[in-house]
Amino acid sequence: MGIRQKTDLSLPETLFTGRGDAAADRKILRLASAGQLRKLYQGVYTSNLASPPEMVVLRHWLTIVSHLLPGGVLGYRSGYDAKPVEGRLYVTRGNRPRTLELPGLTIKVIPGPGAVDGDMPYKNLFLASQSRWLLENMATGRGVSERVLPQETLEVELDKILSIRGEHRFTQLRDACRRLAHKMGREKEFKRLDGIMGALLGTHESKKLHGKQALARAAGRPYDPDRLVLFDTLFSGLRAQALPEVTATAETGVARENFAFFESYFSNYIEGTTFLVSEAEEIVFEGKLIPNRTEDSHDILGTFQAAMQAPWRDQPASSADDFLHWLKSVNALVMQSRLDKSPGEWKNQNNQAGATLFVAHELVQGTLREGFERIQALEDPLARALMTMFVVSEVHPFKDGNGRTARLAMNSVLSAAGLSRIIVPTVYREDYLLPLKSLSNHADATPYIRAMTRIHAWTVAFDYTQPRPDLYGVLKRCNAFEEDLRNYRLVFPEVKCHVSK
Repeated sequence: MGIRQKTDLSLPETLFTGRGDAAADRKILRLASAGQLRKLYQGVYTSNLASPPEMVVLRHWLTIVSHLLPGGVLGYRSGYDAKPVEGRLYVTRGNRPRTLELPGLTIKVIPGPGAVDGDMPYKNLFLASQSRWLLENMATGRGVSERVLPQETLEVELDKILSIRGEHRFTQLRDACRRLAHKMGREKEFKRLDGIMGALLGTHESKKLHGKQALARAAGRPYDPDRLVLFDTLFSGLRAQALPEVTATAETGVARENFAFFESYFSNYIEGTTFLVSEAEEIVFEGKLIPNRTEDSHDILGTFQAAMQAPWRDQPASSADDFLHWLKSVNALVMQSRLDKSPGEWKNQNNQAGATLFVAHELVQGTLREGFERIQALEDPLARALMTMFVVSEVHPFKDGNGRTARLAMNSVLSAAGLSRIIVPTVYREDYLLPLKSLSNHADATPYIRAMTRIHAWTVAFDYTQPRPDLYGVLKRCNAFEEDLRNYRLVFPEVKCHVSK
């Protein structure tokens, strides 16, 4: 058995002959003959004798291809990917087709013009401009399908460009493609591309489109595809869970009023609309507006009314159109005094919380409709409720009042099914918001489902028929009103409610 040569760490990992330095070429060939270099392709060697050759090629593909095909243009699907995909790379160069086979990499050389205006230098290669790779991926014919992107992928990319950059920039891109097509003799490809772009803009027939996302855009209902991935993650998680049935216990009389009062109090407190409980009682039960806080007072009152009265309390939507109308209606009620926030109107600019950017304003209605499809497909009412809350929260369709609207939408689904509504007390704020953030940022639905089923069980554990001061006392002993989340935790009423510090 021969002794395997060790990698010479003094040499670069890749070496090339044919660069015009005869002495360097002789040295490389001598080292290769001595077994100190491994040949990867004609004129391409590596000093790494330990790693699989395909791994070396993958690490250094750009340097290798730049050496083998200088001046070539990464085009077709490689112009979009800008890297090998599934071990293939497409380079436009010269006047004859050929294939270069390296360990782990097949390079398809396609005859065609070199760099044109807009193509970007990429080591000793060029990267096709956006206009060029769009046109190239519109190519059809025998043997072309392997090197072009599927039309649905192109439609998604074009929809993204239209959504992010707007119609003006989208039209500029189409004009650039038209000019380049004339220059490169790609009029046939431009005709196909123009049909797709026109359909997305609504100026051509949508029958030219193939994908669901592009068809939704053409129908005037574009949606955020990344949010649909999150919706589907939660949808699958909810379907896989056996969720508890927590029957409602505060449906009439004093119990219903008490429940609605604390639901509205805490829902506003989480959003920063903070009052003493006594002040909130004056607003809700005595019609008193707190001096200098008229808008805040109406926030509390509007949320209470939505939690108490039909249709907002217990008549959730049965269709996508009704769902959009219901959301606008309840947001208008809650935010009625904040005219600067456009109550009940879809946001007209993008919004965010911290680093979380919510759905773009032009995608709100389409994304809500897609979310509603998943809500309706869930059998369990608690699952539908939790899905509803996340969809509204994740879209954030209004300028303000999104959290309150989302929780009211969730609770309406629960009330309609005869299940207890959910109260999220101040002390549970982070236990509620952090799982939402985890779902948004990491597509992990488990913490959200766990947190919401726990607070659901906590909510129903109280006797809402008792006088409100007594109920307040029990909630207080269970730390419901505490803001110091480091030193206080949620306590269930059946446990001795002592302050834990």
